[in-house]
Amino acid sequence: MKKWTLVVLTAVWLSGLVSTQVFAGDPRSIQIKGSDTMVNLVQAWVEGFMQKNPNAFISVTGGGSGTGFAALIGGTCDIAAASRNITPKEVELAAKKGVQPKQFRVALDGLAVVVNRLNPVSRLTLGQLAAIFSGKITNWKEVGGNDAKIVVLSREVNSGTHVYFKEHVLRKQDPKSKEEFSPEALLLSSSQAIADEILQNPNAIGYFGMGYIRKDHQALSIAKDGTSSAISPTVDHVLDGEYPISRPLFMFVNGEPGDDVKRFLDFVLSPEGQNIVSQMDFVPIKK
Repeated sequence: MKKWTLVVLTAVWLSGLVSTQVFAGDPRSIQIKGSDTMVNLVQAWVEGFMQKNPNAFISVTGGGSGTGFAALIGGTCDIAAASRNITPKEVELAAKKGVQPKQFRVALDGLAVVVNRLNPVSRLTLGQLAAIFSGKITNWKEVGGNDAKIVVLSREVNSGTHVYFKEHVLRKQDPKSKEEFSPEALLLSSSQAIADEILQNPNAIGYFGMGYIRKDHQALSIAKDGTSSAISPTVDHVLDGEYPISRPLFMFVNGEPGDDVKRFLDFVLSPEGQNIVSQMDFVPIKK
């Protein structure tokens, strides 16, 4: 497996070197851009695909779901990886550019809310989460923890994970809500950056896809309200819909995919591709 990982990373690196010669839509390459949450998963798919298609030339770039949609609309990628759906504004902009985004649902994810292992808090309600991330609750003792200031960590605004958390937790899926993250929240550039910061900060709290949870993290159990059971972010709880912060993961292309892109998407959605989803600690679209 390590051998093939090196091959994939080399292919990605080489694509950067020859970017002036190989463009989106070129039959020699597939350019994938977008979701930071999905970067490791997409690279694992690429690795598996290249074992069967050693002549494939695939570039994988993160930067956030918004970056992926902008690249798809701008014609600089073949596939946009996204941890959120495309917005009406993005659809409108795409139409003006003659781009017709076509959606493929490729995996599921539970959005984990994570704290340091030294934090005694193990469960929160959605209401408490909203209050913490909006800055209404600022001390851990207010939710049964230590007398210490809460350090709120969030993804940056271009992240699909940021958008999903704001819409589903802070705004409770109310389109009229204007709730925003606390002005004191630290906006970090990647899920990995949040994961790393939580490991070294006992008072931090952040969120990221289940695939980034490590043994030294404490993923909180989440309850819909004060009378509901708190549910942990596990594969089974995401599949059965019990975990309250679950979401689909997508890939978008412009119209009907060409042969090379279709072969890759077919692999992603195949039993082998969905097995890779499980190996990467995400949730396959079918059990």
